[in-house]
Amino acid sequence: MKNAILSIAIFTIALISTTNANAQEWAPMDKSPMDAASYPVNWRNADKLVKVVYSRPQLKGRTLDKLAPNDKVWRTGANEAAEITFYKDVTFGDKAVKAGTYTLFTIPTDADWTFILSNQKNVWGSYFYDKEEDVVRVSGKVSKSKDSIEAFSIIFDGEEEDATMHLGWGNTIVSVPVKG
Repeated sequence: MKNAILSIAIFTIALISTTNANAQEWAPMDKSPMDAASYPVNWRNADKLVKVVYSRPQLKGRTLDKLAPNDKVWRTGANEAAEITFYKDVTFGDKAVKAGTYTLFTIPTDADWTFILSNQKNVWGSYFYDKEEDVVRVSGKVSKSKDSIEAFSIIFDGEEEDATMHLGWGNTIVSVPVKG
């Protein structure tokens, strides 16, 4: 009888311990989820030219100029600043850039946007942006979208080693060439 009671007690303790171990508190879904865009776009192609990892804020009734103000350095997304990786030496805009990973900042204006590749790493937002860490600055061409883009998005298109990176949000599309 003592062995049966002892066995039940051990089983109960083990059951309670197991339940507590599995009762993790998982973080809720991020309001600006992380995403990645790459070129070539075919995700099965492991031989990439470029990949951008960024978070996707949404307008939710707000205006683009409130979320990415003109003439101010922006993190190019939400949360951590976007990171761009070139897997080989490229021409970004009109500037030569060595293969590697950089933080991608932008400065929006109505006429064009400035794309900044920075040596800063692991940067949250653009609060600690340091111009001394800039690798290159290039100009991106602004065009308008007929449909509003709710969630900030980055896509690539192109042929062979000639790609164009497009940033879209609201009715604004900003494009910059990337050539391998």
